[in-house]
Amino acid sequence: MPEEAPSGLRERKKLDTRKALSDAALELMFERGLDNFVREDVAARAGVSLRTFSNYFASKYDALAYRVNHRIRRSAALLRTRPADEPMWTAIAEALIEPLREDGVPFGRPTDEQIHEIRKLNATPEMQVALARNTVDDLVEAIAERTGTDPEADLYPRLVANVTIGALNAVLNRYVRTDPALAMSRVLREVFDDLSKGLPPPRA
Repeated sequence: MPEEAPSGLRERKKLDTRKALSDAALELMFERGLDNFVREDVAARAGVSLRTFSNYFASKYDALAYRVNHRIRRSAALLRTRPADEPMWTAIAEALIEPLREDGVPFGRPTDEQIHEIRKLNATPEMQVALARNTVDDLVEAIAERTGTDPEADLYPRLVANVTIGALNAVLNRYVRTDPALAMSRVLREVFDDLSKGLPPPRA
């Protein structure tokens, strides 16, 4: 097996560091609560210096928001591997499910304390700003490739990407507010099946 090129290895290490910092931020939030840790704690948990943390993220909110962007990028990569004859919304649903499964969302509902912290996090202006810095460009490009459209000139791929993110966020927000826990994969498939039908009126 050929060795990975130095530039590719550097990029892999950067991605690994970003994910390690994001994972550390989530662990600390669940252990201590959103208000009870700072950037220095995240850096220490990940085993890097504060300077290294600052090279990757401006705040703990950016580190937490990175998890969302990482999943979107993973979903875009998976979408490129879906069968060419698979309906668009079905392919998107399946591409979204795998990164969520890898992150452990469908396996074990968070505790009440963790849900409280997630709700608090989602409500903070800092997190909203951090999420706004995330980009759906990878997903737009994957959709454009699949549909033979231009990601810059055509509206379709960006429209589909933004509808996808809106639907995903709606399901995730419902997930942390519903008891008993939702079957995440099932709900995502139902939502995107409805989208494929033009989003009919709610079921009776």
